[in-house]
Amino acid sequence: MHVLGGGSNLVIADGGVPGLLLQPSSQDIHPADPIDGRTALRVGAALPLDQLVTYTLQQGLFGLECLSGIPGHVGATPIQNVGAYGAEVADTIIAVEAQCLKTGAHRIFSQADCAFGYRDSYFRRHLGSYFIHAVTFALQPTKPAPLRYRELQQQLSAAAAEDGQAIRNAVLTLRRSKGMVLDPADPHSRSAGSFFKNPIVAQHQADAIQEQYQRSLTPGHSATMPRYPAQAGYSKLSAAWLIEQAGLKRGTRRGPVGISARHSLALVHYGGGRTADLLALAREVQGRVLDHCGVQLAPEPIFLGFKEPPLAHATH
Repeated sequence: MHVLGGGSNLVIADGGVPGLLLQPSSQDIHPADPIDGRTALRVGAALPLDQLVTYTLQQGLFGLECLSGIPGHVGATPIQNVGAYGAEVADTIIAVEAQCLKTGAHRIFSQADCAFGYRDSYFRRHLGSYFIHAVTFALQPTKPAPLRYRELQQQLSAAAAEDGQAIRNAVLTLRRSKGMVLDPADPHSRSAGSFFKNPIVAQHQADAIQEQYQRSLTPGHSATMPRYPAQAGYSKLSAAWLIEQAGLKRGTRRGPVGISARHSLALVHYGGGRTADLLALAREVQGRVLDHCGVQLAPEPIFLGFKEPPLAHATH
């Protein structure tokens, strides 16, 4: 048995998926008990995430606005710990209701039980073990939290940064500019979103990559390698930057697939191709980055219908 939500974060084998596919149906939104001054909503797993973002803003509730435009359903959000523009669902999820597919037992997972990490959770580490029925979010009834993403901060005035709808509009504008809002008329949006996670590496490895980059610069020129603090002793690097440093530019084509002309983290299907074509491109990207700087990029999507993980560090 496999659980299928909206399918926006899946790479499916050319041979299809043997077995039974289960899909949640509830899109209900119900109030739950408030917690720490926040308003709680219990949301059915089948509700599209962007519809929930719109609903919460209409109700004057904040915490999900930076996740505007992300496709997929609410039930998938805790699996991936979905995030964008400095926010992730771990910031707001307080409970996940799920059923064990092996025993049929129902369980309510607390936020701690979910064991959220960067694009990771207990559910992703036990993929295929649970059917998520509902997710409970705790949201602020006053104003949005301070913005944490520099690109978004630069788009908004101080006043607009406290307006949830203004934040949503800015996020949607940024996502569209990168081909990250599903649009049948936009060939750059035919992707699974960001295909690779931003790697978290030890400080000494990040230092070595930065030194290598500085040596590659033309004399008299200076530039900064994107680098962000992670847990103690580690740094988060930009996967998009690493891909481009490895010589794979935006717009690179490999027949029916290619790297998006708008965002080097998106692998785009232009039509007429197979999953095998996509995987060949993904392996090329992984290999080029590994050869260039010694970093193994891990894919974000989940792979369905494969007997073995088709890529290094793939979840299937």
